[in-house]
Amino acid sequence: MKNRICETSQANFVTALRTAVLTTVITLGATSTAVADTYDVASTFPKNMIFAGESAEHLAKLIENTTGGDVTLNIHGAGDLVPAFEVLNAVSSGSVPMGWDFMGYWGGTIPVAGLVGALPFGPGPDVINGWMWDGGGHEILMRAYGEINVMPLPCHITSPEPGGWFNTEINTPEDLRGLKMRIAGMGGKVMERLGASTQQIPAGEIYVALERGRIDATEFSLPVIDNTLGFQEIAKYYYFPGWHQPSTWQTLLVNLEVWEGFKPSTQDAIMTACMANVNWTLAIAPAAQGAQIQTFVKENGTQVRRFPDAVLEALHAASIDVIAEEAARDAYVAEAYQSIQDYAAKAQYWKDIQTLPIFDDK
Repeated sequence: MKNRICETSQANFVTALRTAVLTTVITLGATSTAVADTYDVASTFPKNMIFAGESAEHLAKLIENTTGGDVTLNIHGAGDLVPAFEVLNAVSSGSVPMGWDFMGYWGGTIPVAGLVGALPFGPGPDVINGWMWDGGGHEILMRAYGEINVMPLPCHITSPEPGGWFNTEINTPEDLRGLKMRIAGMGGKVMERLGASTQQIPAGEIYVALERGRIDATEFSLPVIDNTLGFQEIAKYYYFPGWHQPSTWQTLLVNLEVWEGFKPSTQDAIMTACMANVNWTLAIAPAAQGAQIQTFVKENGTQVRRFPDAVLEALHAASIDVIAEEAARDAYVAEAYQSIQDYAAKAQYWKDIQTLPIFDDK
């Protein structure tokens, strides 16, 4: 299975990257008369959830355009076809042809997904995007997912997320002990290392869990998405920074037989759409978040806090330990983590020598 998926040539992806421009999308869409094949997509998010679910709909439009109408996607919300946390298994088995996810949900099945999906204290979106497409990241993921009959297409990056909503103040690392928190991905293992009790809860069930006291805190996504879930109504403190998810990948999961059934030009066109969607996610997210946080403060009395340095230091130390343990258990985690570290170090030198001072222009 490994060899089959790796035969999808790296040249195809480089070609797609170089051609992922809006004019290509529009032109291809305008000139085709082909009859479309429609594929159901089972999402881990509520249908049309702002940004996280909306991105799947945006990707579907791009794929329809880049394939000249040959491929269309029918996006289904969480639970419509299968439960949210059964999406990977459903795509792997072929019971649904495609899925849409947060990559970090699958760390228990594919450990490297937990690492790459959201790496605690890892690189920001610009560097992790470069690593994925220029630093060998996608090739590592293809090998790992290929073992369970899935082709992963990382088509969405979420900018750094908040640290979460809390009903108690976090002043010292000791305040995390006994805390019941909804947190996904590898960040959950880090919190457990510091004494918290964590669980993974689908988006549509978090509000009730927080309201009824099943959990004391939660993280989910960007402020504009958290707003739609209503956390500001029942949680007092909004903590930053999002140490657990400096950048976050969402993925179009494709059953491997379905992917291999596409001709190479169709695979290239889908990759073109995928990379164009990544650009859309990077462009659309940042501007709206500050205004949304200010609305929380003014309308809901939300107290915006920053984790104290001592708490961040403890979380960072625990992250290093957790990642080391995961790498010792799984070869893909070890390979991916070293690869990310090497790529980030190269990028950081360039970033450091280009960093401008901050001026007070007032």
